[in-house]
Amino acid sequence: MALSVFFIRNEAETLFLGRCAAVFPMNMNLKSLKIFCDIVNRRSFSRAAEDNGISQSGASQVVGQLESHLGVQLIERSKRPLVPTAEGKVFHDGCRKLLASYEALEDEVRTLHDEVAGRVRVAAIYSVGLHHMSRYVQEFRSLHPRANVRLEYLHPERVLETVENAECDLGIVSYPRSNRLVEAVAWREEPLVLVVAPSHPLAACDETPLAALDGLPMVAFDADLVIRNEIDRVLDDHDVEPEIVMEFDNIETIKRAIEIDAGISILPEPTVLREVAAGTLATVRIADAEAAAALVRPLGIIRGRSRSLPPTAQRFLELLRGHAADLDVTPAAAFAVR
Repeated sequence: MALSVFFIRNEAETLFLGRCAAVFPMNMNLKSLKIFCDIVNRRSFSRAAEDNGISQSGASQVVGQLESHLGVQLIERSKRPLVPTAEGKVFHDGCRKLLASYEALEDEVRTLHDEVAGRVRVAAIYSVGLHHMSRYVQEFRSLHPRANVRLEYLHPERVLETVENAECDLGIVSYPRSNRLVEAVAWREEPLVLVVAPSHPLAACDETPLAALDGLPMVAFDADLVIRNEIDRVLDDHDVEPEIVMEFDNIETIKRAIEIDAGISILPEPTVLREVAAGTLATVRIADAEAAAALVRPLGIIRGRSRSLPPTAQRFLELLRGHAADLDVTPAAAFAVR
């Protein structure tokens, strides 16, 4: 799609696109600009090439052509990970705005007749994506067959980064916080429960005092994760100190460790429904009312502050908000979510 077909709707865009017209040859397409932005965002030629379905040499050639035409170096290739030069940062910021404007315009045109036919890009942390998002995407696609939903499961820091860099429209994160680039809104809260192997002595209990965890081997989240800090805070407030025997950055690995009875853990209840139904894990409620009330994982939706949501993304956001009260899926339904 050549830049010459881009519609100009206000004075600011006229000025900006006028500058672009002086920079880009007529055959320079938006795909090349997207590849360049992806290289900067991902800090890697290979990862950006994979994202765009091209070879690494193809991605390098795109940057080389841009640098040749502009007469400046855009990427500092001697550093790892890759970083843009001062000129590259300015160029990346302008290209990112241009691509976002074009995608918003394209989405607007496609939905002129109230038919949701645009795209929405969503990034979710692994645990939320695996246990919730699949069925919401299926529901949205059944309501709007012509809509294009791209869902990615990423590390929490990458979810925030993709929203900040306009690589996605919406992000689903735990412990959401707003900043100067991102607006966060609360979505739902998930109770945290004690999770043990079926052979563990506590597995026979419906509930247990938090003090019973003192000194027990525990499989914990990595120390730099917010959920670990919040769990530690509740344990400290009640003078409980389990013995940390393993640390992982994701729930799935923690569950596998609990299944072999490497230790206990405290996890969001919806994330273990499948294993509880299968009999490979057991959950135990915390008897202390104050501690149980504090042991929750808030989930939120983040979006970029500097741009309006495209119509399709706005519709998907409305669907998510409509499911805010769905604290979990039933065990039977959990098996159907892959």
